[in-house]
Amino acid sequence: MVDALIEQVRASPPKMIVVHPTVLLSVVDHYNRIAKDTKKRVVGVLLGEYGHDGLLDVTNCYAVPFDEDLQEPNVWFFDHIYHETMFGMMRKIHSKERIVGWYSSGPAIKKADIDINEILRKYNTAPVFVLIKVHEAAAPGIPTEAYCTREEVDDNGNLMRQFVHIPSSIGASEAEEVGVEHLLRDIKDASQGQLSKQVGDKIQALKSLTERLKEMRIYLQNVLSGKFRYNHSIIHNFQDIFNLLPNLKVEQTVKNFSVKTNDYMHVIYVSNLIRAVISLHNLINNKIQTKEIEIENAKREEEARKKKEEESRKKVEEALKKAEAEDDGKAKEPPQ
Repeated sequence: MVDALIEQVRASPPKMIVVHPTVLLSVVDHYNRIAKDTKKRVVGVLLGEYGHDGLLDVTNCYAVPFDEDLQEPNVWFFDHIYHETMFGMMRKIHSKERIVGWYSSGPAIKKADIDINEILRKYNTAPVFVLIKVHEAAAPGIPTEAYCTREEVDDNGNLMRQFVHIPSSIGASEAEEVGVEHLLRDIKDASQGQLSKQVGDKIQALKSLTERLKEMRIYLQNVLSGKFRYNHSIIHNFQDIFNLLPNLKVEQTVKNFSVKTNDYMHVIYVSNLIRAVISLHNLINNKIQTKEIEIENAKREEEARKKKEEESRKKVEEALKKAEAEDDGKAKEPPQ
């Protein structure tokens, strides 16, 4: 039974989800503390605020004790009492944030996730499920996948809930952007130019596109084999995507791509060559300056040595003169 102090949020499925960096950092920390180097996953509750035009900002989260049997998917434990206690404390600090859904470290949706989502429906009529990929070997692109559930009718006419994908992105407030820049300044490559960064971003985008195309192929194969039902909306989206792709069989288009790519690679090569030459010149100048400093120090040491020898010689001469004067004085004294 839901805690009487926790008001159930009446919400509609959002059209867009924005996950803030604070949430990503918290989930990664949760995973590293609990399930790193294991096959387990971690689960927690998402907090946020609903905006205009179906926008949902996921601004905060907290971990919830969770365990499941890796061999038996139907055996799992979600500590909702801890969750209610934790939300009561969080609400005292962030009164505007509401329970908007839950997260999992994945790496994929599991059979029990629908049942876990039903628990969160006690606190929100339309909770979102955000799959946050914390593994280093995750596919390129943003590390989040968002879903909500809706009722569908299966082949036997029974109502069942299915996860439906929701577009998601990474967003931050001004204060969060400053904090993220501070965290990333030590791992950024200062020698990387703007053009190199653009090329790297395009490579990452192409890798992400490759992964999405593989997912589309797997889906179509599952439809053909009868594993998935035919969905007209998904097929129409596929058709729209393919219609928007450029025709790479046109000779002029291929030539333009090649020329543009060659120009980019030429500029990158020349830039790296110039950077190497400048670094070499700096190294030579540094060696020359070091040699000059060594020569100057040697001169100063030589001058100091000569000065010290001169002072020693003068002291010896003065001592000899003084001794001679004393001897002369003794010689002039009359005998007793």
